[in-house]
Amino acid sequence: MPAPSLPSARVIHVDTRGALILEEESPETRDSRGIYLPNHIEPVSHIAVDVGGSLAKVVYFTRSPEPPSSPSICATRGSPPPSSFSSPRSSSPSPSSSSPANSTVKRNGALTPLALDAPNGSSLSSLDHEILRNSMLRRTSQHFPGGSLNFERFETEHIDDCVEFIQSLIERSAKVNNVSIEDMRKSVKIMATGGGAHRFYEMFRDTVCVEVRREDEMECLIEGLKFITLIPDEVYYFSDELIQSVSHPSASGPSTKPLLPPSTAIDLERPSPNPPQYSVTFESNPTPQLPCLLVNIGSGVSIIKVDEDGKYERVSGTSIGGGTLWGLLSLLTPATSFDEMLKFSEQGDNATVDMLVGDIYGQDYSRLGLKSTMIASSFGKVFKKGGEKRVYSPEDISKSLLYAVSNNIGQIAYMNAEKYNLERIYFGGCFIRGHAATITTLSYAIRFWSKGTKRALFLRHEGFLGSIGAWIKNIGPEET
Repeated sequence: MPAPSLPSARVIHVDTRGALILEEESPETRDSRGIYLPNHIEPVSHIAVDVGGSLAKVVYFTRSPEPPSSPSICATRGSPPPSSFSSPRSSSPSPSSSSPANSTVKRNGALTPLALDAPNGSSLSSLDHEILRNSMLRRTSQHFPGGSLNFERFETEHIDDCVEFIQSLIERSAKVNNVSIEDMRKSVKIMATGGGAHRFYEMFRDTVCVEVRREDEMECLIEGLKFITLIPDEVYYFSDELIQSVSHPSASGPSTKPLLPPSTAIDLERPSPNPPQYSVTFESNPTPQLPCLLVNIGSGVSIIKVDEDGKYERVSGTSIGGGTLWGLLSLLTPATSFDEMLKFSEQGDNATVDMLVGDIYGQDYSRLGLKSTMIASSFGKVFKKGGEKRVYSPEDISKSLLYAVSNNIGQIAYMNAEKYNLERIYFGGCFIRGHAATITTLSYAIRFWSKGTKRALFLRHEGFLGSIGAWIKNIGPEET
């Protein structure tokens, strides 16, 4: 007679107390930092997948034998300069670490089945099931006091890599938990969202051989935003402290006001080839911040108004987004990945490609408040009527196009925030990728157009809102 299975948890609460954001291993994982949850006890065995037009994002939870030995100081506290914030070096355990505990964290992270097998040959009542289950959870928590929320990213064009990764994760989990692959598959569910949740539904279901649930994309975005903004030091912004110190050198210390009142707002330049390098400020003691505007920048851009009670509405958007930048730079430069395009832009000078105010007037246009360095026309210098075509460097082209797309998104975001009288503007989506020039441009556009009354807010896991939301949606009471 087969041993009965213990009932699975009907309610699983994510305990975020003491949550730590780990540092990335390389610049390519800048938005994929793990989140260590030292107080979370109950096992979680579902996997969330958000498949967009360009990228597939995966979120899953694994138990850790002990807390990571080196949580990132840069990622959890302090205000490093934008250059180091963009891609700091890792101090977290690496796969090649000689420490067994560290190696387990990185190499052997495994899902934990919700259904724990009872001792062979036992015949237990429902009450006995619950008592034994609670006892095993307590013992499990003693050996595994916490765990990590993990983030992975794949190109949708190579969705097979994503499927293969999930398969290997389930197989590894079965081995670590000493259960059969069949039993492990029964415990695992895939929570799928994004357009690919429909397009690749059969592939995930039939190849991975687990239950697949499809979740609404916009609803997952909002649920992900509400959850992730409660993680300490997840939300950050480029502060006004440096602006204040430059504009008011006699002032002692940074301003304590979160925003500059309209009456005292300093004269901010329009976005230019060399915007101010703001310092980075993290929200270390987060609280729910609704209402707000969410600007989700993926292949395209969706602008979502979120009310105080969490209700949401897609109020605007634009087709000029990350896919536009990727596509045009693929045509115009030798870059083969978005990270390579970002590296090009860091080394470029857009003034060789863009027409600036100074190119037209030879100086500032002070009457309209236009500095000579302001971009008057993106790519305005490229076309020469009747002249010989010049060859422009990939670096200069990349920077020009990055500014063009970012400035456009920033202005549309501001206009919607103004229309709906919203002060908090969150930018999310894989377009940002923690890139300092992108963050600065979006920040500066919001600060300039709002005359210092609104602020752009960013998220460390900006590209994973949808997959986080799909993961969270399975955390709660199950339907009978």
